[in-house]
Amino acid sequence: MVSPAGRREAVEQAQTTLEVSERRACQVIGQPRSTQRYAAQERDDERPLVSSMLDLVRRHPRYGYRRVWALLRREGFRVNVKRIYRLWRKEGLKVPQKRRKKRRLGCSANGCIRHRAEHIDHVWCYDFVSDQTTDGRTLKFLTVEDEYTREALAIEVERSITSAEVLETLRYLFEVRGAPQHIRSDNGPEFIAQALRDWLAVSGVGTLYIEPGAPWENGFNESFNSRLRDELLNGELFTSLKEAKVVTEDHRLEYNHRRPHSSLGWVWPFLLVNPNLSRPTLLARGSQACENPIMVTVLGLIGEWNGQGCLDGSDDGAVSGSVREGVGCGRAGAGRAMDWGQRVRVSGCVS
Repeated sequence: MVSPAGRREAVEQAQTTLEVSERRACQVIGQPRSTQRYAAQERDDERPLVSSMLDLVRRHPRYGYRRVWALLRREGFRVNVKRIYRLWRKEGLKVPQKRRKKRRLGCSANGCIRHRAEHIDHVWCYDFVSDQTTDGRTLKFLTVEDEYTREALAIEVERSITSAEVLETLRYLFEVRGAPQHIRSDNGPEFIAQALRDWLAVSGVGTLYIEPGAPWENGFNESFNSRLRDELLNGELFTSLKEAKVVTEDHRLEYNHRRPHSSLGWVWPFLLVNPNLSRPTLLARGSQACENPIMVTVLGLIGEWNGQGCLDGSDDGAVSGSVREGVGCGRAGAGRAMDWGQRVRVSGCVS
């Protein structure tokens, strides 16, 4: 009953049940009569703001009011977080909160608290997440993250992933982005394989193995995996491995290029990696346009492919080089990841 609205309800209830005047009820409860009689008036810009807020909530049901506020600011609404919180409560919106576990420092010198990332590509971390398709078959996700920028470098999806496939993923990332100084992981068999450790040593990358049974020491990757499960895996039913690859890659692009991060001051990792580029473009050379462009990334830069034109002028929309991986689809055939000096990732679907 601290808020004016709560006291207003208490005054009305006292008038009804105790049959006292408004003056007497306000005096006892401590509510100014002017506040009791005040009728709130809706602002002219309220409806467009609420409409945009609800649209964001429908698209991102696991986002809280602070992250929605950051997205609204990006869309051009000049509004503070307190107003969004008031409208959030008025619309009855709420994101169920998980019970937070007690944070532990850990005893290992390789933990994320004692050995923190100090700059881009200082420390990477990786781990596995498990899910399944509708037929009950296993899906295994390999997530790789830069601890300093919170950028999701890769989310590889397969039925099973061996140490050789982990090594191949890291080899690709090292070629495209460069090798980090350290990489943090648990003591899973895929990460402690001798071939992988020897290759990392030759590449000049130090390994930071956390203590067994202490996942909090790899806290940045555990947090990322928790967000992945909460915002994607718990809300999707995958019917096939290919569908899981397409949807997961779309989520990775959304996470890196559009999702505000509270730990980064409500910006997204792309701006931290490329501070001088607000929104770089990779435009197609084709003359025809498409209503739903496919998003293309080259070395972390995001752009658009119109689905009918092509990046190198060829008729089939392919980038010169050999096909490495299929993700997404488009009018010009399957959207593909190509070798174009570096590999190009294409994601999304054009009907």
